[in-house]
Amino acid sequence: MPVVRPSDAVVVVHEMHGARFVSYATPATGSRELCAWRGEIPAGTRAPAHTVSREEILHLLAGELLITLDGTPHRITAGDTVIVNAGATLAVENPAAEAAVSWVTTSQGLEATLADGTRIAPPWAN
Repeated sequence: MPVVRPSDAVVVVHEMHGARFVSYATPATGSRELCAWRGEIPAGTRAPAHTVSREEILHLLAGELLITLDGTPHRITAGDTVIVNAGATLAVENPAAEAAVSWVTTSQGLEATLADGTRIAPPWAN
């Protein structure tokens, strides 16, 4: 399916991060190599640090986030893009009073490993 309408997108709520992910490009919608989703990060959300198995590109559409990448904090605002290389450790926090909205792209098969060794294969990236 070359065109994915909002009504065709798959909504997945990842309770660990407290964020809402709306998947657009996945194998279920016809993508063969890449995945893309919109992330809605509520005010006050703090996601645990995790190490990614594949490169991710995060573009912030609205709001602001505090991104900690390999131990270095970066405050990003709407219009900023973050490149997270495979093997990097990423933590995301929304310290603002309003929700942030991001667009994320990665290759299929992404896994995230938490500090305690727990591995997560997000359904919206596979």
